[in-house]
Amino acid sequence: MDPVPGLDLSLPPFDLLDDAGRRRLQSSVDMGFHPGGTTLIEAGKDSPHVVVILKGLVHAFQVDERGREERFADYGPGDVIGAWAVMAGRARLSYRCEGDCLSHLIPAATFRQLLADNPRVAAYFNEGLATKGRLSSSSERRDAGELMVIRVGEADLAPPERVDGTTTIAAASARLRERRVDCLLVYDRAHDDPGIVTRTDLLDALTRERLPLDAPIGPLATRPLATIGTGEVLFQALIDMTERQIERVVVTEGSRVAGTLGMAEVLAHFASHSHLISLRLARARDVDAIAEAASGMTRLVRSLSTHGARIPYMSELVSALNNLVMRRVFDLMVPVEFRDRICLLVMGSEGRREQLLKTDQDNALVLADDLDWPGLAEAMDRFSAALARIGYPPCPGRVMVDNPHWRMSATQWRDRIGRWKRVHGGQGALDLSIALDARPIAGNAALFAPVKGALMSLGDDAILLHHLAAATLEFDTPLTFFGRVRAGGAGADIKKGGIFPVVHGLRCLALARGITATGSRERCAALVECGELSPGLGRDLPQALNVFQHMRLDAQLAALDAGETPGNHIDPSRLRRLDRELMRDALHVVKDFRGHIRQSFHLRD
Repeated sequence: MDPVPGLDLSLPPFDLLDDAGRRRLQSSVDMGFHPGGTTLIEAGKDSPHVVVILKGLVHAFQVDERGREERFADYGPGDVIGAWAVMAGRARLSYRCEGDCLSHLIPAATFRQLLADNPRVAAYFNEGLATKGRLSSSSERRDAGELMVIRVGEADLAPPERVDGTTTIAAASARLRERRVDCLLVYDRAHDDPGIVTRTDLLDALTRERLPLDAPIGPLATRPLATIGTGEVLFQALIDMTERQIERVVVTEGSRVAGTLGMAEVLAHFASHSHLISLRLARARDVDAIAEAASGMTRLVRSLSTHGARIPYMSELVSALNNLVMRRVFDLMVPVEFRDRICLLVMGSEGRREQLLKTDQDNALVLADDLDWPGLAEAMDRFSAALARIGYPPCPGRVMVDNPHWRMSATQWRDRIGRWKRVHGGQGALDLSIALDARPIAGNAALFAPVKGALMSLGDDAILLHHLAAATLEFDTPLTFFGRVRAGGAGADIKKGGIFPVVHGLRCLALARGITATGSRERCAALVECGELSPGLGRDLPQALNVFQHMRLDAQLAALDAGETPGNHIDPSRLRRLDRELMRDALHVVKDFRGHIRQSFHLRD
């Protein structure tokens, strides 16, 4: 098929298409001539095309409630507009030709099919990251993007083998060998739901517990079952097994058990380093061994990012591994007799499960009111030092367990929360914001329940919420008068201008609505469900967060390559055209969301 004049398929994102995708695009794309003053795309409406500008200048603008036009950005040859409108089903901005323009028009249906058929192209648009050109030439490598599409039900499931709880160890072992499976579902009259017995369980029963071969397997079964639905993506199974440190999950389809899925079947689809890291962590017996195991995490993140993995899945997997690291260090530093008297909390981005690279330690302790352990302070000093040795830098604000300010009994926590309620602003507001993202990961999680309840009770205080939400407006969105991304010498601070307003705004709205989730995306979904956020804003906010996090990660990995310290700044001049468009769009979402926060909490700029 002859190439389309002026449409360069060697440039991103079209270079990421496979041969079938290129043929589909070339057979569908059309040429468009647009006289000056033509509105190509109208805000609030779907677009029938994705537009690639060939010649001319296009203005993006919005009309405010008073009927005044506000210009946001200018687009020229090579720029792609309308991708967001086609993906989301509506445009946030209108686009009008300054003078006569020529364009290539990609039909919306063709564009959606290209995304569905090409995971790398979908990652390019969905995440807002200029996927590296080398991906398109690495056809022999399997993409992490495939795991974002493949469902659990499509994997090679082992058949569910069912036995009665009275089955003997000898008979169960024979059944495993005969059916060539690694586990059995055990049904027992003493339990309503089945349990699971694995080869390892049988081996332990014989060698460690010295049970006879004719002992029944019912008491050996693990309950409740770790399950995952056939409709979940395969990557979620990898996350679940990594976090729980298990080798197999039961796959369900509605109320029916469809089979079992092991780590080996998952890794057959994706050669992930995460399993190797978790195995090394489980075997680690000292801090040096833990540090050695955790040293592969940045490599894992780089590999996943390079292969187009979605930000939410990456952050969940990294969070699962971070939890394993901190639990291992906790077990090394806290004697067994004190572990049920202490609860270790993670806060900040780790509490929200949104950390990608190792960042500052943000952690705290909840102590049993009657804890008597003279060695607590020394143990926590060693805990924080160990995390620093492993690669988690000390928190500049000293939000760490080696700081007595963040080691409190449940009663002391409730007293502190009471002071946060009475005194607004200042350090107390910062501490409260951090604590609202707290999540227990080691020790006795039940100790955190009354603390969580006290935190959630603050949602009834309108005055406190007003002061707390004001921080959402503290940093300006880095956009110029004409809608271009504003940046200083170090670039645009995407954390202050993009990530923080989204994260903190969702945090405040969730507290006001009594939503206990700590993750930003989970909070956003719950806020849509309860009617606080419109479906459109609820769809755009997670997308904008993905854009910011992916672009920041790309910049941070580049900084590491250059031997520099990763930060939060992005240089817009180094972004490709489409990325600049997506970044502008994402920042406009933040701008809209700040308006919602302003109205919800009766704030003034």
